[in-house]
Amino acid sequence: MSKLPALPARSVVKVLHEFGFKPVRQTGSHIHLWSEGQRKLVTVPNHRELARGTLLAILKQAGLARKVFIRGLRR
Repeated sequence: MSKLPALPARSVVKVLHEFGFKPVRQTGSHIHLWSEGQRKLVTVPNHRELARGTLLAILKQAGLARKVFIRGLRR
């Protein structure tokens, strides 16, 4: 299993956008993204660097596998 890098929120939002998630609102330092196709809401804290555990929780909310997300980073 490949190790997840520590990423800024901007990169995570960009990759999630490629998978159909679009920002709908921001509450404080949290960006909320919605996917109409999957009917899921994902919350991403707007920090310079997201901890690996936080990133794993975001992937779980989005229903994305680790490998699929990493492949999205490389595009």
